[in-house]
Amino acid sequence: MAAQEPVIIPPVAFDPVANAQNEWVALCLRLQPGEDLPARLQAVFGTPDLLAAIAPLDGLLMLDSPAALTPPVLALLPANRIGFVVSAAALEEEGAPRRLAELHEFGYRVWLDGQAPEGVKAPAALRSVARDCSQDVPPPGRLAALFGPHLARGVNSALRFSECENAGFDWFSGDYPLDPASFPSASDDGSSRRRLLTLLGLLARDADSRELELQLKQDPTLSYHLLKLVNSAAFAVSTQITSFNQAINLLGRRQLQRWLQLLLYARQQPDGPPNLLLPLAARRGAQLEALCKEAGGDRDEQDLAFMTGVFSLLDRLLRMPMRDIAADLCLPEHVAGALLERAGRLGAWLRLTETAPTGQDLEEAEVDPGIWWSSQLNAYHWAIQVGRNV
Repeated sequence: MAAQEPVIIPPVAFDPVANAQNEWVALCLRLQPGEDLPARLQAVFGTPDLLAAIAPLDGLLMLDSPAALTPPVLALLPANRIGFVVSAAALEEEGAPRRLAELHEFGYRVWLDGQAPEGVKAPAALRSVARDCSQDVPPPGRLAALFGPHLARGVNSALRFSECENAGFDWFSGDYPLDPASFPSASDDGSSRRRLLTLLGLLARDADSRELELQLKQDPTLSYHLLKLVNSAAFAVSTQITSFNQAINLLGRRQLQRWLQLLLYARQQPDGPPNLLLPLAARRGAQLEALCKEAGGDRDEQDLAFMTGVFSLLDRLLRMPMRDIAADLCLPEHVAGALLERAGRLGAWLRLTETAPTGQDLEEAEVDPGIWWSSQLNAYHWAIQVGRNV
């Protein structure tokens, strides 16, 4: 019997979708259009890995046309986990309005993306809309009469987020979490982050546990977040941790350093909104660590790769030049080079996590597409768990 050809997973771009409370609610999934799109969709959804990795979030499949949703493709897409964001321009295609209405009747959620072409009427059942809001936004309250949730794409600033919320959008996707105006708040003096940076410095010079515990006790908010984090389901600790000394001893310095790196991005008040930079930083760190491991890196190299990914957003968080941050933390030369100039192998991997890489991008970075896919899924799975537990 001939050996079965391995399934090649095509590049898939993931765009996190958050609600107004800064909680991830879904992931937009984008594949390049083309005649072979149905075959590529079957490759992506033909294994249980994707939906298992992003659970409990839903996937929103971005499509130019419903024509790609052939019966073999739909058989792989459970209506309770996958929705379709379809370009409104597709309504001009013969049979497309009827096909979209049928998808709605089958239990799929369908968002019409953009304005319907002039003279073309959308099916009455389709009342959830999506819009590219990178250039403009509907007037305030425009969407109130329609059934949501409505999706605003291309939300790339804190101001645009506010405008989209006023227009009636419920879900948001874009680079607005990277806008320094989004976080921290004007009332945040940054003291917790300064203590965290001090703690990371103590860990780097192998300070004893008493010094670490003393620094932790100076910040009740930091203490709360650390104990909550190490006891969360995301980290599968078998023993309840109730003290700083126990956290330090049970986790070990290597793991403690990792959690402290993530806590830089934690919400500043226990009842405050989550910081959307946290899951983004966690995803980058986890994916760089996975790529390093696949490339044969040892445990220390994997830790530095994780650190590089997590620290890559500190300039946004702290509103400081990355060069100053790298100098303050005395980072290894190759880590600093990756953060400052995207230099070296770490820098090439980091650049990939910041974009939606094509097959050519992966080839130029010498990253196998299968390894990229598995690292991407594992990283999003972990980031989702971290975001829900911190």
